[in-house]
Amino acid sequence: MEFGVQVNVYRTSSAQVLASVEAMEAGGWDSIWFADHFIPPRCTHEEEALTAFEGLSAIAFVAGMTKKLRLGNLVVGNTYRNPALLAKIAGTIDTLSEGRFTLAVGAGWYEREHEAYGWTFPSMKERQDRFEEACELIRLLIRSKDPVSFDGTYYRIDSARLSPASYGEPIPIMVGGTGPKRTLRTLAKFGDVMNLDGWAGGGMALEYYRYKAGILEQHCEDVGRDPAEIRRTLLMPCLLSEDKARTDDFISRFGPGTVAGSGQYVIDRIGEFADAGISEIMFGALPSGNVGLLQRFEEEVLSAFR
Repeated sequence: MEFGVQVNVYRTSSAQVLASVEAMEAGGWDSIWFADHFIPPRCTHEEEALTAFEGLSAIAFVAGMTKKLRLGNLVVGNTYRNPALLAKIAGTIDTLSEGRFTLAVGAGWYEREHEAYGWTFPSMKERQDRFEEACELIRLLIRSKDPVSFDGTYYRIDSARLSPASYGEPIPIMVGGTGPKRTLRTLAKFGDVMNLDGWAGGGMALEYYRYKAGILEQHCEDVGRDPAEIRRTLLMPCLLSEDKARTDDFISRFGPGTVAGSGQYVIDRIGEFADAGISEIMFGALPSGNVGLLQRFEEEVLSAFR
C-alpha cells in the first residue's frame, strides 16, 4: 500500500503549503497531490478573494523541490485547458521530474469559476462528450511515437508530436470521477488509474467501492479491456481522533463509511481496502502546514503497512 496526501491549496499560504511538501519529502510518504480550481470551491462571493493556487503550475514547482514524491492533481478540469496543451504540460512535468507525474483529469463541475473567468460551461452531456474525446486525444499523444492527427467533434490537431513526452513509461492517466454510465466507461477505454473520491459524496464505505469497481469491470468487458490494467486508488477524507463528538461530526459531513477514528480503526479500515485491491490512498482534510499531523499519520497509520 502506498500513501499520499491531497495538500490543501485554498485559503492557505505558500509557507504552509511548502512546509507540508518538505515534511512529506523528508518523511515516509509516496505521493503529493494538489486540487485544480481557480477560486476556492463552494465559497461565498467575499471568499473568492482568498488564495487558490493554480494546480499545474503549483505541482510543477513542487517537482523542482522534490526527488522522490510522485506528483499529480486531484483532478484537473478538462474545461479549463485544451487537451493537447494539457498533454504538453504533462510531458514537460513528467520529463523534468524524471517520471513522477500522473495526469489526473475530470469533466469539470464548478460553474461559478467558469463564470468568473469567462469560460463556457457546457451541459453535463456535452462536458462528458468533451471529456471522453479529450481522454482519447491525450492517450494518443502520450503513447504515440509519431505525430498525431485527430479530428473530433470538439478537438482537432494536425500532425502534433508530444516532445518532451513521458520520461520512461507512458504517463498514467487517472480518470477522475466514478459516474456509472459515462465516466467509468471513459476510464475503461482510455484511463490507467481509478480514483474513488471521498469528497464527492457516497462516503468511503467498502461496499461503495466494490459497487463502483463492479461497474468499471463490466465496462472493461464491454470494450475489451483487462480490468487488471487499471490501478485502483482512493481519495480519503480522514480524521485521526479518539474524540467521538469530532469523529461523528466529520462522518456527518462526508457521508456513511467516512474514515474517522483512532489509529487502529484507521489501520483496520485501510486494511479492508488493501484486501479489496486498492494500491494507494491519498488522505484529504489534512490542513496544509500541519507538519505534526503528517508525522502523526506516519507514526500511527503508515508504519503499520511498511
